[in-house]
Amino acid sequence: MEYHKLTSRDLLKIKTLGELKASGYRPISIKEELRKNLIQKIKKKEQVFEGIWGYEDTVIPDIERAILSMHNINLLGLRGQAKTRIARMMTLLLDEFIPVVEGSELNDDPLAPLSSFAKELIKTKGDHTPISWWHREDRYTEKLATPDVSVADLIGDVDPIKAATLKLSYNDEKVIHYGLVPRSNRSIFVINELPDLQARIQVALFNILQEGDIQIRGFKLRLPLDIQFVFTANPEDYTNRGSIVTPLKDRIESQIITHYPKSIEIGKRITAQEAKLEGKPIENIHVPELMRDLIEQIAIEARKSEYVDEKSGVSARLTISAFENLISAAERRLYLNEEESTVIRIADLIGVIPAITGKVELVYEGEQEGAGLVAYNLIGKAIRTLFTDYFPSPEQKKKDKEGNPYVIPLAWFGEGNALDILASTSDKEYKSSLQKVPGLENLVTAMIKSLPEKEKEFYMEFLLHGLSEYSQLSKKLLDTGMQFKDLFSSMFDMDASEEDFDEEDDY
Repeated sequence: MEYHKLTSRDLLKIKTLGELKASGYRPISIKEELRKNLIQKIKKKEQVFEGIWGYEDTVIPDIERAILSMHNINLLGLRGQAKTRIARMMTLLLDEFIPVVEGSELNDDPLAPLSSFAKELIKTKGDHTPISWWHREDRYTEKLATPDVSVADLIGDVDPIKAATLKLSYNDEKVIHYGLVPRSNRSIFVINELPDLQARIQVALFNILQEGDIQIRGFKLRLPLDIQFVFTANPEDYTNRGSIVTPLKDRIESQIITHYPKSIEIGKRITAQEAKLEGKPIENIHVPELMRDLIEQIAIEARKSEYVDEKSGVSARLTISAFENLISAAERRLYLNEEESTVIRIADLIGVIPAITGKVELVYEGEQEGAGLVAYNLIGKAIRTLFTDYFPSPEQKKKDKEGNPYVIPLAWFGEGNALDILASTSDKEYKSSLQKVPGLENLVTAMIKSLPEKEKEFYMEFLLHGLSEYSQLSKKLLDTGMQFKDLFSSMFDMDASEEDFDEEDDY
């Protein structure tokens, strides 16, 4: 039977070089291997990068073209754009098993040995040379570029102990202790944040990419390594921390630009896929679709906020962490009130503030405002943006002649009434509080078509938050929730919500 038709079980039965030759095996480079398997996937209409949403028409076709061209790749994009995940998934395009000379440091191909160890072993044992099989999951090496990475780490160094033990001179290849790159021969090697690598280390790489030479302490070694290089870089790095040296950049054949989700729907799909909810009573926590939209909108608002560093970007991890915190806020309420089920509330968004503050890089003005207040305001902007998708604009209705539908609830607050919405109260108390506001329920049932009964209070609270964001009501942040009051009367209250907000408080 021909080699390429053998099953994995048949391959693992092959134990010697002679048996491998008899199977019809022929060496191919890793780039040819990736190309061959990608072609088969494309012809079968199979997805290679499954679970990578939003890149179907942009990044993924570029990567596939680069693989078909047998290029080394640089993925250029802001943080949290799935660059490393894409690189890791490239292992799915490798053959399940490949043969290696057993015991070789450089994962030598039995029919195309590279190291002196493998060459001497084959010369000595011939067809009886033992071989082993290397699984594709192990053919991946990843290194984060940091300023302390040395040439010895990546390329290698002379080992004086080995030289003394073997009684060899430093000019002998056997005294070299190989670094990560040579040990990744015949596999995918990823360097994350490439511009952070010192220029002299980058210089050591570009000869490997093109000429296949490595030089260790003046010992020049011709070593045609077979590696698929994948680099990742953040555009910010080019100006703030470092740059990719020109000769290296010239040798990376394909540079592919990544991006953030281009729609809320794609963002929701990513968040739902990546959020870690194992062990949580998720079946007892109802999340309205609007709340899922709000979580994604917070990230969108952050990416265009004047207080957030645009060059740093806002990772998709913000929405993932925020959603996890949101579910945990509702879970905590279930346990506190000993209830069996609950519905997410707008007030639960207080619980996502810690997930936002750690995920945004603030400019100077943002630092002056404070991370907590910036996060609180981003939530407010997300509510304001989505409010008019469900309710008429309060600003516009004030100008219209047919009347303002918000008059009745606003008049109730104008009479001096206040409403506290607390995140930890029971569902019964939560509903009772919202029912105090006249006209609120009628507005929601009139405006929201096909409204599920269990989401009614959620939209009633959303309506109050929206009126606040459109400056129709005053909203004050409490330790455990929100307080709504008439806007005019709150002007005389020195404890207005933004002044009262202290990012050191424990929410």
